[in-house]
Amino acid sequence: MAHDFRSARVIVTGGSKGIGRAIALGFARAGASVSICARGAPALEQTRREIVAAGASAHAAVCDLADGAAVRAYVRSAAAALGGLDILVNNASGFGLGDSEAEWADSLNVDVLAMVRASQEALAHMPASLEAARSAAHAPCILHIASISGLRPSRRTPAYAAVKAAMIQYTGSQALLLASRGIRVNAIAPGSIEFPGGTWEARRLAGDPLYTRIREAIPLGRLGTPEEVADVALFLASPGARWITGQTLVVDGGQILA
Repeated sequence: MAHDFRSARVIVTGGSKGIGRAIALGFARAGASVSICARGAPALEQTRREIVAAGASAHAAVCDLADGAAVRAYVRSAAAALGGLDILVNNASGFGLGDSEAEWADSLNVDVLAMVRASQEALAHMPASLEAARSAAHAPCILHIASISGLRPSRRTPAYAAVKAAMIQYTGSQALLLASRGIRVNAIAPGSIEFPGGTWEARRLAGDPLYTRIREAIPLGRLGTPEEVADVALFLASPGARWITGQTLVVDGGQILA
């Protein structure tokens, strides 16, 4: 599906690698101006260059998304650089997988609180009323990247699963809160996604039997790609999804069915 995001201003947190990178590049190739943030400067700069090579205006900033003040400052600087804001994509994760207090802190600070803080700051740069939203060049929206882990209990990743469940629940509440301003809010729950430098690639290269078990359990027979998630993100931000809000769309090749 072709999308036209010319003149749209987009922020993607955690936008230097994997799903975030694919979403940022997807919007750039559709004509949007894009800002990305991440902790690692080299990958951030590489993705910024790719956004520019796609013909889009780009802004990038190093940001520790566990730091509340840094999150708010980043969103302000990004909106200023882009000349406003139409679409916010909260993609970053602390990947606190286990059940230790440190892993819970990582997950809560990055997956949940960064999502809330970025959203709150972004709202200052989005339409303040339904009428303003309807007259905007691009209808405003917020997207959260959750996970199918948030839809079921997990022995292997309890903290990660719990915070993704919180993101999914908040998506509906936030959609209710912002509907009067014409701002749609949706989430995507990806399944296992493989990309260069990612955890699933590392497991495959190491011969980890978990990789094989996961792949064989997916009805469509393979792990997903970041671009397959990005395609859904662009759809949810497009006029084609103008009557969709408060929903979480699973993108997993049927993985959750197994």
